[in-house]
Amino acid sequence: MIVFNKIFGYCVGCLLLLACLSAGQVLASGDADFSAKVQGLNVKNFNAKESAVHQLLQLDHPRTLVVAQALLEGKLYYRKSDKQIFIVEEVDDGYRLIDPLSGAATETLSSRKIKKIGVNNKLRRLLSNGIARLSLQNPDPAVRLVSVRQMYSRMDAASAAQLTALRETEGDTDVIDAIDIGLALEGLSSDNEGQRMEAVHIVAGSLESEARNRLQALLGKNPDGEYFEASAEVRKAAERALARIDGKLQLNKFAETLFFGLSLGSVLLLAAIGLAITFGVMGVINMAHGELIMLGAYTTYLVQQMMPNHLGASLLVAVPAAFLVAGAFGIVIERGIIRHLYGRPLETLLATFGLSLVLQQLVRTTISAQNIIISNPS
Repeated sequence: MIVFNKIFGYCVGCLLLLACLSAGQVLASGDADFSAKVQGLNVKNFNAKESAVHQLLQLDHPRTLVVAQALLEGKLYYRKSDKQIFIVEEVDDGYRLIDPLSGAATETLSSRKIKKIGVNNKLRRLLSNGIARLSLQNPDPAVRLVSVRQMYSRMDAASAAQLTALRETEGDTDVIDAIDIGLALEGLSSDNEGQRMEAVHIVAGSLESEARNRLQALLGKNPDGEYFEASAEVRKAAERALARIDGKLQLNKFAETLFFGLSLGSVLLLAAIGLAITFGVMGVINMAHGELIMLGAYTTYLVQQMMPNHLGASLLVAVPAAFLVAGAFGIVIERGIIRHLYGRPLETLLATFGLSLVLQQLVRTTISAQNIIISNPS
């Protein structure tokens, strides 16, 4: 029995080994085919390049989408010495070459040693459609949602067929709603009046710019003065849908204006309260009050520079840090200047005005005279 178990275990081990070797050969074969297709992009004839792009997009390989996006964005180059193709990334001392298959960086070369793989408008359309198709298969719902929305501007029968197939297996409600909008955009061009009417009802209220453009096109006229949309009922429905969309846009614009107004007003209110308290309690006219607020803002910027990969956490650090920095400067100003000028408001005005100029020049010298950007956390 022991001998039998050993023989059985040996046989199972051999089978597993053969399976692993077989899978490895399949993967190696797929990688080799992918590398060959990528290398086939290095041709001067655009007809041959179009064929190579089409073959690449048909490959079921995890790196196909990356290479296609690099080619569309003008980041696919070949090395002049051996014509090998790489994805490039611009760095301070040249261009970093990234292997299309592994994604690993290999070396950094100057622009004279590499050359871009060129594309024309026909190839760009082919790549855009192929990237959209590949993105629709992405496991991340956010990527699929973006891909569906990118298809709105070029909706045709082929795109509608892709979205219809995706809708049958899609489980994310946001993606399903986006697919319905896309199919409705295609339905607006249907020869069937009922389908056009249904499509108008679906896009009614949608804030997608393409939906509004398509509805406006339905209400347009040709050079002979005839409506592009022959049905009066569809035109009336399109007018109602367009009015609903414009109403939502006006409401959103009002909300945006209100939000920015409250945001800016809160800053001005904070500055005004600080000035009122300073003058009312201390009798000091502080012309450097705005510069103290500026120091808090630059503190936020410096904290983000020190924590570039943790923007959310940087906000939690920057808020108390801004209070501490502004407060520390305020204490230094009071101890060094203001305490000697109590009871003389005009002199505090002149002294703090000069101090404000000093603080402004300090920031220009140490950080930058140009506007800086503080990233918003997600």
